[in-house]
Amino acid sequence: MARLRVHRERPAAHGQDEKTELLFLALFLKLLKPGGRAAVIVPDGVLFGSSNAHKALRKLLVEEQKLDAVIKLPSGVFRPYAGVSTAILFFTKTNSGGTDNVWFYDVRADGFSLDDKRSPVDANDLADVLARWQKRDAEKERARTEQSFLVPKADIVAQSYDLSLNRYKEVVHDEVEHRDPLDIIAEIEALEDEIAADLAELKAMLA
Repeated sequence: MARLRVHRERPAAHGQDEKTELLFLALFLKLLKPGGRAAVIVPDGVLFGSSNAHKALRKLLVEEQKLDAVIKLPSGVFRPYAGVSTAILFFTKTNSGGTDNVWFYDVRADGFSLDDKRSPVDANDLADVLARWQKRDAEKERARTEQSFLVPKADIVAQSYDLSLNRYKEVVHDEVEHRDPLDIIAEIEALEDEIAADLAELKAMLA
């Protein structure tokens, strides 16, 4: 049975080589045996970094291994120790590809406040994450406006292997009804007439 390894990668300190996070993730992948699965917490920059090293590592995960999921965590989950935005990458080492659809989930609450106090709160998406992860193949029909959805590999390739959730999430904007400009002008003119009449009345009182 394949074993799932979970690791949280520590954000690089200021001034430290920004590619340390990539080297560590690559090393972790190397240590896995074929069939081994991992869940690694990485800084958001790993998901969309534009350097050749960032792109090459993401391409490797998608093309040569099996990338299963990208779970975006809310900013503040590691406060007060670190404020960096993070995500969890779930992947299986195959050395022969296998990525079909990648599951994305936007975690908005983890049961604690997202400030330095990290006090318990009622809002918590983690139970839903687990339930949907176990039945993620059924999420193919979920719209990308939802909190979780599947993205075909072809779409990720078309986006140069960008793994940021916002690249694929669709936002529905409320339709705003705009008033006719002539109606607005007429309203302003009526208001000006009213002000002029009030001023005339005031002048007459002061005369």
